[in-house]
Amino acid sequence: MVRFENVTFEYIRRDEEGNVDSITTALDELSLHIKKGEFIAVLGSNGSGKSTFARHINALLKPTEGKVVVAGYDTTDDDNILEIRQRAGMVFQNPDNQIVAETVEEDVAFGPENMGIPTDEMQKRVDEALKKVGLYKKKLESPNRLSGGQKQRVAIAGILAMKPDCIIFDEPTAMLDPGGRRMIVETAHELNKKDGITIILITHNMEETVGADRIIVMEKGRIALEGTPRQVFSKGEETLKKYGMEVPVITALAQKIGLDGCILTREEFVDAYVKALE
Repeated sequence: MVRFENVTFEYIRRDEEGNVDSITTALDELSLHIKKGEFIAVLGSNGSGKSTFARHINALLKPTEGKVVVAGYDTTDDDNILEIRQRAGMVFQNPDNQIVAETVEEDVAFGPENMGIPTDEMQKRVDEALKKVGLYKKKLESPNRLSGGQKQRVAIAGILAMKPDCIIFDEPTAMLDPGGRRMIVETAHELNKKDGITIILITHNMEETVGADRIIVMEKGRIALEGTPRQVFSKGEETLKKYGMEVPVITALAQKIGLDGCILTREEFVDAYVKALE
């Protein structure tokens, strides 16, 4: 689905005369393959390159060196941009930045309309997308009257209406309350499991990553750690802290009371606790 081949990206700062003032390397010879249908969680401290990585998948940024290929399309070719953005949609941190219309229905229709989708097909896509995110009954309401979590689901519906193969979530829960965060992560997993959509979740929240197929930990534009959630969170507290990470709360609690293994979910915790009591 996504292929990074020795990708380097540099932010170049220039002075008032146009001369190069400084160069910051955000991605440093990054190579990575993501399969269709995978759920990938990307972690890392501020400045590790997570958001720069995400914006390359949607062709919002192009490599200084190397190549990014999305669904077989090279992002450096301007003729591929529309096709790439239809196949790889992006949900940003602030849902208000993605609201463009007066009603939920019109907002979700914005993408398909710009793609030139016929009216009947567009309405069908909008209704299907809103049903998937649980907002069909609110389609005639103003998105500005919705909660933060509901606004994010409107943004997700807008992407779904374009029939993507992949959705990139760039810290979508950062501005939400716990209920809103849980709602968005559950929606992402449902789209992955039921519809086979490739999910790439950029996050700071360890709890949001435990259901991923693979975790990628970034540091200074490179991959520092990679593996299943259990493999990554088994690395030990000192290793994780080095990359600005902690183990999930449930994992830390299990470790403190002496339960065996790397426990990631409440269900695993309960099972291990009952066995320990027995």
